[in-house]
Formats: sequence, structure tokens, C-alpha cells
Amino acid sequence: MRKEDCFYLGRIVRKHSFKGEVVIKLDTDEPEMYREMESVIVNLGNNMIPFFIEKSLLQKGNQLRVKFETINTEEDADSILKSGVYLPLSELPELTGKQFYFHEIIGFSVNDVKHGAIGTITGVNDTTSQPLFEVEFGATQMLIPMLDEFILRVDRENKIMFLKTPDGLVDMYL
Repeated sequence: MRKEDCFYLGRIVRKHSFKGEVVIKLDTDEPEMYREMESVIVNLGNNMIPFFIEKSLLQKGNQLRVKFETINTEEDADSILKSGVYLPLSELPELTGKQFYFHEIIGFSVNDVKHGAIGTITGVNDTTSQPLFEVEFGATQMLIPMLDEFILRVDRENKIMFLKTPDGLVDMYL
């Protein structure tokens, strides 16, 4: 499996016991959805390796304690510590309405109420306190805050994001 065909679920952050159990810090708003998985894909040195889950327990909100079938000792657990954990894109639940996954909207056209077509979403910057749409318009890159009140509609069929940006935001870039 290729990394491009997967979504990031979290990271193995620590060992839990001497029997090889580890804790995965889940990077999701709904950790309950992942409490009973059969397997995950672990990124080990640029190799995407499937690991089958013997048992798991959700604890402390977004931390999933896991016992993998082939990880039986502390040394085994050390070998996968700090590794990213992934699942195939096909396992993502389908979102509707104004909800979307960041990877899903890349390439969507952006249509603003006041300015009309203002570009194409080339990425999402989620390293700031507020995620930002990265919108390319010709040689200009606009950064538009990803706020619910700015998002009017997501047209998945035609790949268009309809926004109502505040006065002056788009003008600042044009």
C-alpha cells in the first residue's frame, strides 16, 4: 500500500507494558470510531506495513492502547515507537454538507459571493491556530481562514467550494 492511498490516523507515542502494548495518539475529532479496528498500517522507514490488532482500549479521550499480534516484547514495541499510523482512504466515512476532509477539497474551485471565481484550493495549512485554505489565483496565493461562517456550501459533484469571505480579504490579494 502506498502512503498516498492512506490517511494519517495518529502516532505511536509510548509503550504501555512489558508485553509489547503501545499507545497510539489518535489525530481525530471522533476517536470512538476507531476503537475496534482489525488492523492499521504503520509507516516504518518509508515502508507501509500492515499490523493486525489483537486487542485495543480507548483511554484518555484520543489515546488508543493497542496490542498488535506480532509485537510481544518491549524491544518489539521500541522498534515501532514514534511511527505514524494510517488507514486506507477507503475506510474514511463519507462526509456530507459543509463537512469535508482536507485531502478531499484539494483541486476544488473557490467561488466567493462578492468576487465570483477566485481560484483553486491547492492545500490546507493546518499548522496555525486556525486552518487556512491555500487558494491559488494565477501567480497569487491567498490564505483564507477555514471558518464555518465563511463556508456556504461544498459542491462535491462539481468540485466547487462556495465562500462568503469578509470585506477586504480577497481585495487584499487582488
